[in-house]
Amino acid sequence: MTKKLGRPTDNPKPHKLTVRLDDRGLEILDNYCRKNNITRMEGIRQGIYKLDDEK
Repeated sequence: MTKKLGRPTDNPKPHKLTVRLDDRGLEILDNYCRKNNITRMEGIRQGIYKLDDEK
């Protein structure tokens, strides 16, 4: 059996998370993403990376 081919990437994302947000958290995320023209997942990634920058 051959391996299934997908879009090549330099930054694979093999980990899947499920996140539960309240209404306020979703509103904050959606407003940020709309303002910066990014997806929700990219907004979440940027927030996680920002936590590392605060060290």
